[in-house]
Formats: sequence, structure tokens, C-alpha cells
Amino acid sequence: MFVLDCSVALAWCFEDESSDYADKVLDCLEEQTALVPRLWHLEVLNVLVVGERRQRIQPPELQDFLKLLTALDIQTDKYSPIIEDNALFHLAQTHQLSAYDATYLALALREKLPLATQDKRLRQVAESLGCYFQIQP
Repeated sequence: MFVLDCSVALAWCFEDESSDYADKVLDCLEEQTALVPRLWHLEVLNVLVVGERRQRIQPPELQDFLKLLTALDIQTDKYSPIIEDNALFHLAQTHQLSAYDATYLALALREKLPLATQDKRLRQVAESLGCYFQIQP
């Protein structure tokens, strides 16, 4: 099991964001489960809505991508961060992350799972904390 950041999932949808890393993470999902925060669903949906408005993706491709996501073993974390969550605020402040990125990092740290991300800053922080999802060649 590993934590899946939105940046990796969207690389499966948008060709200009694709990477070998994202493809290998997708391959890993054939045998493993991904854990995502509740935020993940809204982030993915928002990027798809904006992508369709800007004509980065056409409706048939969007539907194919949604079918792919539905077919994958992706579980949603039950915990929902609240404004009083000092640990999340501390992570964001300490590592100069957005609250969104800190949510993924906090989930990985709390569950002691590696974090799969394409976000450069989030990857650096995850590597420094020993929780980056390394793909074996």
C-alpha cells in the first residue's frame, strides 16, 4: 500500500504531464492498493473540470479516465483534517508546503506508508523524511 498524490493520477490523463514514474506507479496498482485523502477526489475532479473547459481533454477521454480510476484499487482515508489540526499546519509551515500537499504527507507519515508524487517540492520533503515511493527499475 502507498499514498497516491493527485499529480501522479493526473499524469495518466494528460499526455503533457505523463512520465515514466507515473506509468510505473500505475503498474504498481495492479498488485497494490493506493490510499488517498478525501481531498484527492476534489483535486482530481477540479483539474478535470478545468481541463475540459480549456479543451485539454475531450469528454470521451475524460470518461475513459474516470473508468480507469474506478477500476483501480484506490481507498479513501476516513480521517478528515480540520482547521484545528496543528500537526497538519505544522507540516505545511515547516516544509513550506501548501495545506493540500501537507495533507498527503501527513497521511503517509500517519499510516507509515510511502508517498507517490510528481510534485517536486513534495517529493523533496518526502525523500528527506524517508517516505517517498521509490520505484524499482
